[in-house]
Amino acid sequence: MTYPNTQLFINGQWQDAADGRTLAIHNPATGKEIGRVAHAGRADLDKALEAAQKGFETWRDMTPAERSKIMRKAAGFMRERADAIGRVMTQEQGKPLAEAKGEALAAADIIEWFAEEGFRVYGRIVPSRNNLAVRQMVLKDPVGPVAAFTPWNFPINQVVRKVGAALAAGCSMLVKAPEETPAGPAALIQAFADAGIPPGVLGLVYGNPAEISSYLIPHPVIRKITFTGSTPVGKQLAAMAGQHMKRVTMELGGHAPVIVAEDADIALAVKAAGAAKFRNAGQVCISPTRFLVHESIRKDFEQALVKHAQGLKVGDGLAEGTQMGPLANPRRLTAMAEFTKDAVERGAKVLAGGERLGDAGNFWQPTILGDVPLEAKVFNDEPFGPMAAIRSFNTLEEAIAESNRLPYGLAGYAFTRSLKNADLLARRVEVGMLWINMPALPSAEMPFGGIKDSGYGSEGGPEAVEAYLNVRSVAVMNV
Repeated sequence: MTYPNTQLFINGQWQDAADGRTLAIHNPATGKEIGRVAHAGRADLDKALEAAQKGFETWRDMTPAERSKIMRKAAGFMRERADAIGRVMTQEQGKPLAEAKGEALAAADIIEWFAEEGFRVYGRIVPSRNNLAVRQMVLKDPVGPVAAFTPWNFPINQVVRKVGAALAAGCSMLVKAPEETPAGPAALIQAFADAGIPPGVLGLVYGNPAEISSYLIPHPVIRKITFTGSTPVGKQLAAMAGQHMKRVTMELGGHAPVIVAEDADIALAVKAAGAAKFRNAGQVCISPTRFLVHESIRKDFEQALVKHAQGLKVGDGLAEGTQMGPLANPRRLTAMAEFTKDAVERGAKVLAGGERLGDAGNFWQPTILGDVPLEAKVFNDEPFGPMAAIRSFNTLEEAIAESNRLPYGLAGYAFTRSLKNADLLARRVEVGMLWINMPALPSAEMPFGGIKDSGYGSEGGPEAVEAYLNVRSVAVMNV
């Protein structure tokens, strides 16, 4: 399938930027330019904001049933088009075709769940304590037009979680999607357009991230901000939103610990954590990164994880049998080399990988580092790539303390056969999402988000919809 050029979506129409600017899109498997994306300027943003306000006024006055019908129809289009969308996403992002197609199919599930959750936006009646003639009501209303900022690692998933919750609540949304992977988000928006969503309810722009965020966030039309990305950028955007009293949902970076207890099933731990580690070439905010393994089983675990890593087929995501694709851009190759060099200089051992693959594209070997000291960069900064860093522990309390040492608290993993250990881990590991004896399995109905420097708010479950609602108190006396 030919990779499409991507335009802006404003007021229900696909259009070029007003000044004609575009940006190049490169295939990370080859490094070659495959298409262009429109670069929005101030005039485009003004049009998009005006449309978002009008779209909000239309969407908020539609019934949940009317909204649900459109959303469910969009979900159906995502399922029908999953194969084609997957091929486009693999070309721009690099992930294996099965993962890309799976992302499109998962988007359909997310849309459908939020379509139904919109029926459950309830207020309540509160009896008056002083006068039975007074009816006290708690009302929940959509907050208004939303500005969403999303990253390149999951081009559709990171958009659809925000869009689904916002639409279920009755909000319009202007999405600033990633310039490096624009066609995936465009395919999602096209599904809603084909489903009959009113003009202005969804908008899509691309361009300079700093310029767009600094214009949209303070703008009076925008009433809420939602962002997925790095912690430093998230803090900047949250501070900007705070200056203008804008509501914020932040899903920021992590550095997920993996605790493998003395009584763990090693084969299960390697299968589950290994699959999670190298999915999307490790470019996942909830990817397991800091492997804390009990000393008594460390060697067995290392050998098994090395075997798993060395058995992965790395290549172009469109090639049959590929299990891990390239990194999304050359910057990630540089980062992987720096993480590896720093760890080795500080005494770590390269147990597998540790080098670039070939000289074309952004391929990096699945990498396992052993005996990694705490001061190594990889144990303090999120690698965001196919790299697992291992160190041992002697007591579970020691492992929990290391898990909680960093300011991040997005996701964590643990493996143990003991219910007592599982209970302790559930209570003490400071993360927003913890998976025990299993890989990460996020779903639309469960909260998705972090604590501490990994952000606040949820992009899953009923909590996600609540983030897009104003709660108001109204009292009426019968006279």
